[in-house]
Amino acid sequence: MSAWVIRGLGMAVLHGAAITLLAKYAVYHPTDQTPVVALALAVLVGTAALWSAIDAWRGLPDRGRVWFISALIAGPVAGILYVIGRAVFVDQTGVSELGGALTGGAAFSALLVLIPAGLGLFVGGRIGRSQPPESPLDGPADPPRPRPQPRPRPRPRPARRGQPAGEEPRG
Repeated sequence: MSAWVIRGLGMAVLHGAAITLLAKYAVYHPTDQTPVVALALAVLVGTAALWSAIDAWRGLPDRGRVWFISALIAGPVAGILYVIGRAVFVDQTGVSELGGALTGGAAFSALLVLIPAGLGLFVGGRIGRSQPPESPLDGPADPPRPRPQPRPRPRPRPARRGQPAGEEPRG
């Protein structure tokens, strides 16, 4: 499977599960949601940032595009999973909720993946990795060679009276 499919579906499942759990928690604790919502957002943001930072640190090719496409996948899929999870585990929500989940909810989930992933890619690219050990077949590095310089040209002698320029005097 492609890297963007794995990351997109993984983030979608995580987001769908988190939003469903928050809806279930809201049913039993309607006035005490702030710490749980903050914790859920921290987990979602931290997961995207850490995963993308690891990708940048490992040098995944085309990692910016991978995370952009992953965010585009994660948004709508998380919305669909939220509607399914809410219908099964919370309050038998119907298909009427799908419109809101695929527009505003999907956009929020996509941004909740894209922005921390961008931050993670930036930070992960700046984290220093140790240089791979030199291969014994490579041998020591050759010192830089000096650049060749042009040879100086002989300059013609100035002409004396009665002689053409550049000729030797007779005598």
